[in-house]
Amino acid sequence: MARPEILALIPARGGSKGIPRKNLLPVAGRPLIAYPIATALASRRITRTIVSTDDAEIAEASRAAGAEVPFIRPAAYAHDTATDLDVFRHALTWLREHEGYTCDLVVHLRTTAPVRHAAVVDEAITRLLARPDAHALRSVSRPHQSPFKMWRPAGDFIEPLVPVAGLAEAHSQPRQVLPEVFWQSSYVDIVRPEVVLDLGMIAGHRVLPFLINDPSPDLDDVEDIPALEAALRAMARGEPPAGAGRHNRYPG
Repeated sequence: MARPEILALIPARGGSKGIPRKNLLPVAGRPLIAYPIATALASRRITRTIVSTDDAEIAEASRAAGAEVPFIRPAAYAHDTATDLDVFRHALTWLREHEGYTCDLVVHLRTTAPVRHAAVVDEAITRLLARPDAHALRSVSRPHQSPFKMWRPAGDFIEPLVPVAGLAEAHSQPRQVLPEVFWQSSYVDIVRPEVVLDLGMIAGHRVLPFLINDPSPDLDDVEDIPALEAALRAMARGEPPAGAGRHNRYPG
């Protein structure tokens, strides 16, 4: 059987507003963009690693870290409101039209989550490959707050944000009796290319959960850098991957 073609696609635009030049920000001595590239290159299942950027300096740093940058992303797909779907559709279409390149899966590695283990990403890839009925896979974690205990304004009053059918006043019930919910994490997303190109969706209708019990910190503000650097040092010491071996509740 032919080895599946697995594309790692790393979006990294130059115009970040929250943290200017975020993707080149030094974290533990390396630019942020270098971390997802290193994960992809260390993977045993990913066969190609591409960075999609509109920025020449990010492109240069990406190539220096070992990724391909076969195109410069058009400005139309690099503004503040451009979506993941825009970026992925452009990349897959460009690769098909200019190189005749197609793949079996696309692995989305966000730069804001630099603390990843390639073995965990490989486990997620294996999970989706084993489920041809699934459109995509998304890493998730259990939230600290339940949406069933949240309220929204209703005139002078408040009303439950999410009611639960058959359960009166869910907001005042023990968490143990409420439906299980997940928070989407930034660890890894994987999608089949036909979902992007044919359905015009970034995840599709049938999404597998990939539970990360110990999610690593994300980079939202510069104040997050010390925690990220501490987590990266722990990873360098060979400490166990976050959530490793804990995904069997959702078998492939």
